Amino acid sequence: MKTLSYRVLLRKEPEGGYTVIVPSLPGCVTYGDTIEEAIEMAKEAIELYIESLKEHNEEIPTEEETFEYNLRLEANV
Repeated sequence: MKTLSYRVLLRKEPEGGYTVIVPSLPGCVTYGDTIEEAIEMAKEAIELYIESLKEHNEEIPTEEETFEYNLRLEANV
């Protein structure tokens, strides 16, 4: 068994709760009322996503060659 690691992005929603996006898995989006619940939902969504890829004999994306960098820009908005 191989351990996979995925970056998740949590966005606080105006109506409450958090939307979670998994950038390396297109369309893998979920939601939780709390950060803890959102993370648990993300784990479940990733597992189901990978299970579906396996069933369809599709490649499982990894983040091994992905680098992250945050840019800060000043903008007139």
